[in-house]
Amino acid sequence: MVWLLAALLPLPSADAQADWSPIRAPGAWEASGVNGLREHDGFAWYLCAAVIPAQWAGLPLRLSLGAIDDCDEVFLDGALIGRTGDMPPQYRGLSGPQRHYEIAPNRLDPGRAATLAARVYDGGGAGGLVRGPLRIDCERGWMSLEGTWLIRAGDDPAWAQTGATSSAMLQQATFTEATVTPEFTAEAQRPDGDLVLWYRRPAQEWVEALPIGSGRLGAMVFGGVPEERIQFNEDTLWQGKPHEYRHEGAARLLPEIRGLLFEGRQAEAEDLAMREFMSVPLGQMAYQPFGDLWLRFPDVSEVEGYRRDLDLDSAVATTTYRAGETTYTRQVFAGHPDRAVVVRVSADRPAAVDLTVRLTSPHPSAQTRAVDARTLAVAGQVQPDGLRFEARVSVQAEGGAVQADGEALRVQGADAVTLRLVAATSFLNFRDIGADPAARCAEDLQRAEARGFAALLDRHMDDHRSLFRRVALDLGRTDSADLPTNERLGVVARQPDPALAALFFQYGRYLLIASSRPGDQPANLQGVWNQELDPPWGSKWTTNINTEMNYWPAETANLSECHEPLFDLIDGLVQTGRNTARAHYDCDGWVFHHNADLWRGSAPINHSNHGIWVSGSGWLCRHLWERYLFTLDEGFLRRRAYPIMREAALFYSQFLSEDPKTRWLISTPSNSPEIGGLVAGPTMDHQIIRSLFDATIEAARILGVDAQFAARLAELRGRIAPNQIGRYGQLQEWLEDRDDPHEQHRHVSHLWGLHPGAEITPRRAPELAAAAKQSLLFRGDGGTGWSKAWKINFWARLLDGDHAHKMLIEALAGNTLPNLFDTHPPFQIDGNFGATSGIAEMLLQSHDGEISLLPALPAAWSSGAASGLCARGGHVVDLAWSAGALTSVTIHSRRDGPCRVRPPQASRLHVPGGRTDEDGVLEFTAREGQTHSLTVSRRG
Repeated sequence: MVWLLAALLPLPSADAQADWSPIRAPGAWEASGVNGLREHDGFAWYLCAAVIPAQWAGLPLRLSLGAIDDCDEVFLDGALIGRTGDMPPQYRGLSGPQRHYEIAPNRLDPGRAATLAARVYDGGGAGGLVRGPLRIDCERGWMSLEGTWLIRAGDDPAWAQTGATSSAMLQQATFTEATVTPEFTAEAQRPDGDLVLWYRRPAQEWVEALPIGSGRLGAMVFGGVPEERIQFNEDTLWQGKPHEYRHEGAARLLPEIRGLLFEGRQAEAEDLAMREFMSVPLGQMAYQPFGDLWLRFPDVSEVEGYRRDLDLDSAVATTTYRAGETTYTRQVFAGHPDRAVVVRVSADRPAAVDLTVRLTSPHPSAQTRAVDARTLAVAGQVQPDGLRFEARVSVQAEGGAVQADGEALRVQGADAVTLRLVAATSFLNFRDIGADPAARCAEDLQRAEARGFAALLDRHMDDHRSLFRRVALDLGRTDSADLPTNERLGVVARQPDPALAALFFQYGRYLLIASSRPGDQPANLQGVWNQELDPPWGSKWTTNINTEMNYWPAETANLSECHEPLFDLIDGLVQTGRNTARAHYDCDGWVFHHNADLWRGSAPINHSNHGIWVSGSGWLCRHLWERYLFTLDEGFLRRRAYPIMREAALFYSQFLSEDPKTRWLISTPSNSPEIGGLVAGPTMDHQIIRSLFDATIEAARILGVDAQFAARLAELRGRIAPNQIGRYGQLQEWLEDRDDPHEQHRHVSHLWGLHPGAEITPRRAPELAAAAKQSLLFRGDGGTGWSKAWKINFWARLLDGDHAHKMLIEALAGNTLPNLFDTHPPFQIDGNFGATSGIAEMLLQSHDGEISLLPALPAAWSSGAASGLCARGGHVVDLAWSAGALTSVTIHSRRDGPCRVRPPQASRLHVPGGRTDEDGVLEFTAREGQTHSLTVSRRG
């Protein structure tokens, strides 16, 4: 048997050992606080030991240490094997890049424990081995290094040569079995259907695994041989506990901060705000991983026809391969109706299924136990006064035998095995964590066990398809569509693959269904999927674009129900936001800044140069208004949307202040995310506030309420600083004309009025649209994954389909992981949702008072069809085109009212009772429940 040691490293003496402490890796030392490192900036050492498999003797190895904050040097048995960044005194930190170091053949001897030592310097921030993957790879397999390491502060080079590992310590240590890769032969053929992600090898890294989700539960399926890992999450498992983040008395500093900004003393304003104005504490809490379900199968030396896939239509991840005379199949799905992740392992020969089941959690407090002869549980607490959690898995075998073996379940000689995995926390709401996770698990497991596998699968697919099948998209097909998904990504920049764009569009819809269901938490920075105790940016709800981008496709892509969790989040933020408005600004109403966690933190966090941004509440209100615009649901507007919008508008009506130079009303203090620091009068804020005032005024008119308040908003709106065109012909980002034409920052916040706002359109505001285009050209086509996704939408709104398509291809080729997850880097799910929105915007727009058909159709999609896309006004649109020309249009109306439809320039539309204006726009009266088939002809 071959093992990996990632536990307490044997040291030469008891005194020496006392200087070290165990730490979970990956994990930042500030987060754990071990060895007094809670606030430590400086040097520290991480240590572990590894024993490699005999099969790897003489092979080159690759060590991966994830993302380290900030710079590091890595030693193997005391010898330096690589470094990233520069240590002091020539300090240059590189906290973003993944660390990969080569280990020469024969450098590690099979059976001998070798010491790995990482010397890390942190110049501020998280500190340490903050993100994975941590592993050793070679052509014959891999070994996870994630687990318990040792840590100590300081900078003694001798620590890289800590004493040899003794056999006595090896016997006391906790070992993790290495995975030896079998030989893969007889390559599998592609699965049926075009809405399938598929691969010819198991996932080796988390970002290669396939995501499934039920909204509340999420899991990543690796498809491993001989060990399957299913890493899972539950959307209420977070650090922290109920907490108010407001800084009482901060409002007394507001006049002084504003005065400093008006005088151009930005650095002093930021320093004062950092001392007296920020959230208490300064940071928020992080979303947490829950655990791992491990299935260990008998070792095999060779497998034939291996394939793993994810069918978006059925939402089932399947792994199949042949070993010897037997074909094995594993099916995994997350069933929303039955609140469980379900795993089915089967074989085409009787009594051929043998496996061992384990259930683990990365939390140090977690303990695994056998509930009964066929059920395991893992339970713990995130922190002593925080959330409690429990997960349970039950094993049902068809034939064979199941028995508990310590902290594992063993199945022998079964025809098939069905596993049901449930998980729960003590979270009731953001102010109460008194629920019983064990009781919740018992109830959910009993419900799931009441149905057999076939019934669970049918209920799951019926539920999923009721949402997923609302929209169909065909953009054409080339031979590239026959390649495995990872190979398609590798050639998409060189070979046309319109079907990959359609797959990516539907993948975004799939992910929203899987991570955002009514009654659950909304999709966060990683949807519902996260394996790290210290995830990037806390995997929170970041609302200076990221959370909103997650929900851009909710209405247009016909998933309105999936919008509901965001509205629930807003409900909670209104409650905390009232306290923040009063404490920080001495204003009525509610306000929210750029980040929220499970506890609905609404105060400014992290740093004054970007955390004091007052427009989160205004932007979130846009989503409430968009829901109304798409559905015309007056009951929703009256009961839910308008009261929240009104209260947000009330805050801004009191918060806006007069600029002493221009006499315009401006937003200050604030910033233009995440560039330029704390300022007076960023353009983005004014666009958002105008949009909110307009929507609130119109909502009051529709509902017949608050005429006096609406009149007050209209008066204030006219005094807000307008959009301005600067000396380079650009749309100004700030009140002053100081844009840098060479700036290529990922945020393009001052174009909010172009998208997702509707203030700037080529038809109604051509000069501003031209200025927005110039700003976009200055920013360039580069950026992070989500930034490129936003640019797809920008160029679509500018009616430039070819440039929008260029951004889509750049996102696919440069910022998409093997499992089609968007990467910042690292993984962030917002780019997936933003791309889905952008593709929809290329085919259908309705923000400009009319339904515009194929407004930004690229030449690459010369023929195609789309059905089920939604337009504002309560319409669902089906359309088709050929050789770049519109061929058919059908509009299904959910509400009575006028309907205006703009065809592509070369087309003309007709419908009985309709009329066409001089611009070619067709107008007719739509009737609720009716389908209107429009006749398409060539214009002129």
